[in-house]
Amino acid sequence: DRGKKAYNAAVLLSKTVPFEPILLASSEDTVYDHIPDFDPASIDKDAAYVHITTNNTIEGTSIYDLPDTNGVPIVADMSSNILAARYNVEDFALIYAGAQKNIGPAGVTVVIVREDFLNDQPQLSAMLDYRIQADAASLYNTPPAYNIYIAKLVFEWVKNTIGGVDKMAEINREKSGLLYDYIEQSDFYTSPVKKVDDRSVTNIPFVTPSKDLDAEFVSEADKLGFKNIKGHRSVGGMRASLYNAFPRQGVLDLIDFMKDFEARHQ
Repeated sequence: DRGKKAYNAAVLLSKTVPFEPILLASSEDTVYDHIPDFDPASIDKDAAYVHITTNNTIEGTSIYDLPDTNGVPIVADMSSNILAARYNVEDFALIYAGAQKNIGPAGVTVVIVREDFLNDQPQLSAMLDYRIQADAASLYNTPPAYNIYIAKLVFEWVKNTIGGVDKMAEINREKSGLLYDYIEQSDFYTSPVKKVDDRSVTNIPFVTPSKDLDAEFVSEADKLGFKNIKGHRSVGGMRASLYNAFPRQGVLDLIDFMKDFEARHQ
């Protein structure tokens, strides 16, 4: 979904700036139920960059192994699984991520940009000009100090309390694995993601045998404190978002409710 938004934004910009946005691959025709493939040779080696979204919050897919881009730099929207899965930062020319999923309050965007990828020409907006921001040590304007402070505390928590991103990723695989394993053995719940390797560790969509049961599940779950478990309006069903701060016990409690609901409606 956010990959499509990035592409649409590029198409809009191309009407005023001379460049050609190319859609390399999409699984929109199957409601984004898998990570699509593409031929690396189809990418012009002189292309400016290849954009990817590492995690799809709505349909529950993720890119863990970076695609071959024929040597073209990779720009990644990592908003929903930054700090939740292991990536080698040096493999990217630029990473950008909203803080609101795993880092801190909404209102902060984290940008990690390779120095040789910083722009040489002024951009349309000084606020979005990464050269200006880098030269000003991210203090070109008055920053949201409280949000940044909370982000600092989260970084310290992941590094010092959890044991780093690798350990955080291990915890997330274990949490999501509990839920995926239960869904797999169930004849009542199903996952819309076709390929196991494409499954997100942070966003896990699932459905019951009917939309009416989905609605009843959401209603009962909400009353028990499982908030915002209703799936996105574009796909329906349910969606469990297991971001870094979500506890393992919460997954176990959800599974207990799912077992009870299944037993009563099987």
